[in-house]
Amino acid sequence: MKTKSAMITICGRPNVGKSTLTNYLVGEKIAIVSNKPQTTRNRICGIVTRGNTQFVFVDTPGYHRSRTKLGDYMVNTVRESIADVDATILVVEPIASIGVQEEALLEKIKASKCPAILAINKIDTVEKEKLLEVIAVYSEAAQFDAIIPISAKTGDGVEQLLKVCEKYSVDSPFLFPEDLTTDQPERQVMAEIIREKLLWCLEKEIPHGTAVEITKFSERDSGVIDIDATIYCERASHKGIIIGKQGAMLKKISTMARTDCEKFMGTKVYLTTWVKVKENWRDSDFLVRNFGYSE
Repeated sequence: MKTKSAMITICGRPNVGKSTLTNYLVGEKIAIVSNKPQTTRNRICGIVTRGNTQFVFVDTPGYHRSRTKLGDYMVNTVRESIADVDATILVVEPIASIGVQEEALLEKIKASKCPAILAINKIDTVEKEKLLEVIAVYSEAAQFDAIIPISAKTGDGVEQLLKVCEKYSVDSPFLFPEDLTTDQPERQVMAEIIREKLLWCLEKEIPHGTAVEITKFSERDSGVIDIDATIYCERASHKGIIIGKQGAMLKKISTMARTDCEKFMGTKVYLTTWVKVKENWRDSDFLVRNFGYSE
C-alpha cells in the first residue's frame, strides 16, 4: 500500500482550545486541558492514521510574553514547531480583532512560508453574524489556504478541517506505528495527567508553579501498574495548600489523576504522590531542564 503523511502544527494564544482540538482529532485524551492559560508546556504530537494517510498534529504551548526560563522554553517551542512542517493551523477565538499574540504568530507563519489554515474555534459561543466579521478581519490580515469555523468541544467543523489537511500529505512511509496516538512516553502522559488535576483543583498562580516527576513506573505480573509521583512547588505555603487539611486536597488530586491514568493505560493503577518544595524552579535553567523542559 502506498502511504502518505503530513506533519501539521497547531498554534495559537493560550487557552484558545489547541489541546481540545488535538484530543478531538486523535479521538482520545493525549493532551491535558484546563480553564487556565498556559496549560500545555511541551510540544505534543497527536497521531491520526486514516487508511493510507497518517497525520501528525503538533500541539504547542500557547504563545505568550515570557516572564520566566520556563516561559522562554515554551515560546521557543512554538517558534520551532512552525518551521519544517507541511502546514500550520492557527487557532483563534471568534473575536473580530487581531491580538498581539496572533500578529506575532502570523509574522512567524509568513516568515516560514508555510501554508496556513485559520481555525476559528468556539463557534458554539457566538452568533453566525459575528463569525462573518471575524472571517473578514483575518482574510484582510493574511493569506490563508482555508478558513474553517470549528468547535473543538463539540466537533463541529473538525472533520472538514481534517479533509483540508489531506492536501498537505506527501508520499512517505508512516512516521509512527499505525496504532500509536501520541509520541509521548507513558511516564510523561502520567505526569501530565497529574499536573492537569493540579490545574483544575488549585486556584490562582499555585498550579503554574508546579512540576511533576514520575519516580517509579513498574508493572506487576498481574498487569497492575505502580506509579510514584513527586509534585514540586515553589513555596512552602503552596505545599500546604496542595496537601490540604489532613491531606484532603492531595487525596482529591491523586484520586482524579488515578482515574484518568487507568483510562489511558487500560488497567488498574496504584498511584502514590508526594509534595516537595523547589523554590523559584521556573527561573532555574538546571531545574527547568531537569523537569523535562529541554530542547
